[in-house]
Amino acid sequence: MWNLDGMFVEGFYMGEFAVRGFVESSRVKYGGEVVHTVVLEKPLKMRWRADPAERVLLEHKYVTRVTDRR
Repeated sequence: MWNLDGMFVEGFYMGEFAVRGFVESSRVKYGGEVVHTVVLEKPLKMRWRADPAERVLLEHKYVTRVTDRR
């Protein structure tokens, strides 16, 4: 199952930052890979951004857990 709209997921953004949140949308990128727009449970602070990120694009290969609710 690749479409995780509305599901709660955990994973690693860019393979490095642990994230948790609800999937706002799922789509297939050019080239066939799946990516999910995740609204984060807690904003993510990264050194290259002035403001914490409230949403991230999480590649499907970095999703570690999927549930229908918290």
